[in-house]
Amino acid sequence: MPSERPICLATGGNPDRKAALGDALRRRILTMQIAPGAVLDEVELGEEFGLSRPPVRELMRQMAGEGYIELEANRPARVTSMNYNALRDFFLVAPMIYIATTKLAAEIASKSDIEGLKAMQRQFRQAAVDKDVEGRIFANNEFHFEIGRIARNPYLIPSLTRLLIDHGRIGRTFFRNDPAAKEQLDVAADQHDEIIDAIARHDPEAGARIMRDHWELSRRNMAAYATPEAMDMPTDVL
Repeated sequence: MPSERPICLATGGNPDRKAALGDALRRRILTMQIAPGAVLDEVELGEEFGLSRPPVRELMRQMAGEGYIELEANRPARVTSMNYNALRDFFLVAPMIYIATTKLAAEIASKSDIEGLKAMQRQFRQAAVDKDVEGRIFANNEFHFEIGRIARNPYLIPSLTRLLIDHGRIGRTFFRNDPAAKEQLDVAADQHDEIIDAIARHDPEAGARIMRDHWELSRRNMAAYATPEAMDMPTDVL
């Protein structure tokens, strides 16, 4: 079973240092400070966080199970790649996972579950106000993972955890700082509130509809980055 959160503290070995390394690696991967496919130097990471190789390797195995890292025999650990096939699979499956977790959450959410979602939404809105791009990515991941946790389906959690890793990385890649992006961010934040309301009302169909719209907003943003408008060129150079 993957860890409790997409960004979390690890346990075991030397708890404090191992936790710090795990948290740092997850953040660096999600924010693209470490590129997809990059080799991870176990010795260098161990020296940075004051750990021997065994706890570093143990953490690598844990993070491989979560989907952050790829491990192969007799090869160094690498950050999970994001090639064309992986992105295609992401876009095909993401709406199904998000909608399924939302519908299940709407059926069984408790009052304390709703309060937890509201707290994460406050973090998301605050990060948006502060123009904290990385903080917003983390808060968004936490928000959607919490919906999956509320759904309490052991078959969906691994897929959702893996999905959120690439959603965070793609989100960091296509980030734009312009008026249109700000307007869409406001829409996304409002949709979060609507999703919470649907889950609180135990209305799975409304939750699914809003989540579908929410995903479509993200998909359009990603597509706009990947296929921008062509640059205007003087006709005499064409």
